[in-house]
Amino acid sequence: MSTVERRKYTILIIFISVGLIFLMRLFYLQVIDDQWEKEAANISERKKTVYPARGLVYDRNGTLLVANTAVYDLMVIPKKMNELDTLEFCQLIGITKEEFDAKLEKAITYSRYKPSVFEKQIPGEDYAKISEKLYKYRGFYGQSRTLRTYPEKTAAHLLGYISEVNANTIEKNPYYKSGDYIGISGLERTYEEELRGKRGVKYILVDVFNNEKGSYKNGAYDTLAISGKDITTTLDAELQAYGELLMENKIGSIVAIEPGSGELLTLVSSPTYDPNLLVGRIRGKNYAMLDTNQLKPLFNRALMAKYPPGSIFKTVQALIAQQEGVADLNTRFACNKSLVGCHNHVSPLNLQQSVQHSCNPYYYNLVKRIINQRKSTNTFTDSKIGLDIWHHHVTSFGLGLRLDIDLPSVKKGNVPSSEFYDRIYGKGRWAFSTIRSISIGQGEMEVVPLQMANLAAILANKGYYYTPHIVKAIDGADEVLDKFKVKQKVTVDPQYFELVWNGMQDVVEKPGGTARRARVDSLTICGKTGTAQNPHGEDHSVFIAFAPRENPKIALAVYVENSGGGGLWAAPIASLLIEKYLNDSISRPETERRILEANSSTLLNEKQQDHKGEKHRLVPGHHLPGAGNRRVVYHLFSRF
Repeated sequence: MSTVERRKYTILIIFISVGLIFLMRLFYLQVIDDQWEKEAANISERKKTVYPARGLVYDRNGTLLVANTAVYDLMVIPKKMNELDTLEFCQLIGITKEEFDAKLEKAITYSRYKPSVFEKQIPGEDYAKISEKLYKYRGFYGQSRTLRTYPEKTAAHLLGYISEVNANTIEKNPYYKSGDYIGISGLERTYEEELRGKRGVKYILVDVFNNEKGSYKNGAYDTLAISGKDITTTLDAELQAYGELLMENKIGSIVAIEPGSGELLTLVSSPTYDPNLLVGRIRGKNYAMLDTNQLKPLFNRALMAKYPPGSIFKTVQALIAQQEGVADLNTRFACNKSLVGCHNHVSPLNLQQSVQHSCNPYYYNLVKRIINQRKSTNTFTDSKIGLDIWHHHVTSFGLGLRLDIDLPSVKKGNVPSSEFYDRIYGKGRWAFSTIRSISIGQGEMEVVPLQMANLAAILANKGYYYTPHIVKAIDGADEVLDKFKVKQKVTVDPQYFELVWNGMQDVVEKPGGTARRARVDSLTICGKTGTAQNPHGEDHSVFIAFAPRENPKIALAVYVENSGGGGLWAAPIASLLIEKYLNDSISRPETERRILEANSSTLLNEKQQDHKGEKHRLVPGHHLPGAGNRRVVYHLFSRF
């Protein structure tokens, strides 16, 4: 045998020997020695969801409005549970035996093999005590996540809240899984995709005692969670807090806008609540408490409450009359109270003075001219043509339309059209005399406070507005959506606004003006009061304004329910907010004190003593047909 052949066989023998050694060792480990079998049985793989932190929310000046804090969900895999001392376990996590049974049944219904949340949002300090004893309870483990907190405790309606997804959400959107949270209302809902971030996954090896033994394959299959994007809002947190303070013990709303951009500075709905009440394990109990409160603190009045605009609507009527050429500065009407009730003032008035004194008979005659322009010899046809013209102008002011703000649940109110009245009375069966209450912003007219504030912005801009919005920047990118950059123009030419401006300034500054309580010596405020009819109780106090007159920086609407004339409560509240925003101080502590100390009984007492307000009387109107419902609409003949 040659040397080459000997080497060949030697190498072959070595390979065969090594192979036999490995086979024998493997046979020994798998068949004879059960040590590794026991160890493998004691180790299993756990897939943990890594929840991202939701994006933070700031005000326009960098004040943190919405933050995150660490909490833990207690997860369960029913199939892996062992026998446990139920009473001891319930005491450990702070639940009853009945709650334990219900939670376990829910987990089993979901899946015996997949993890689900057994107890959610356990604070870190509580979970630290629980985690020390989890080794006793197979099938249970903790999973960290973040919980929303609200350092400033303000703007609850605007910011909104989050809640666990339900089966319907999961079915509609495959992104969400059981245990996920989603924005339910406010900014949290509108910007859910930006705020939520992206989930990650981590695979962990654990033993039978629930002890983690390390990453599976050194994290080769893990994915990182991506935090949500931070949002900078247009809100002024200090002004928001001040507005909420002024509205304490009152029902109503405040909406303030920066006219030159459409940015919302303040959105107050009163009564409000601490947004921290709707987070964590106490959320369900607190939500039920708020939901059953008869004052409806969860209801966002600023976006959803529909009211008659009252006399603030006279500014729009004065503009339309000029645009249609049926009135100018020198157009005068006497205060004929046989047409409609009014308060005492000089008479007759010109158009500018009609804004100052808010004369009801003046606007009865003015709007009659708009509606009946003698474009037809038939009274009914002429009224239809005129109302169509009027409706076209009014809706250009964003009234009767749903403003496309970046917040959910906004209502559009109602601006009655000829089709609307045709449905009620029938075609060719109504005229101006039938619908005369719209002349003073009553009857079928409905607006929401957001639209009122937007009207104030339109007046400040002399004929245009930017759609109101709440987000200023996302992740530091100072770019708003394109739709918020579009200048929305009304159908009235800018030249006609000066007369209305003058009248609005006189409302605040001149004797006989209906908002003298809103006067601030250092500022020129242009405003308009309203006293909106409430068929179910006391009238509502309304005021819109912008300031300063030259280069306006703030436009706002204040609505105080059941409190009488607009000049009594809404006007001084608005003026305090304007002064706070523009001057960063208050020069009238006695006015501020009066507002802060006011409550429901104060509002009514001062209303009853106020003899300069705009008195009204109700005249029964028509019944509106509806699906099984018939609601009475009252025509109001009032002073505003």
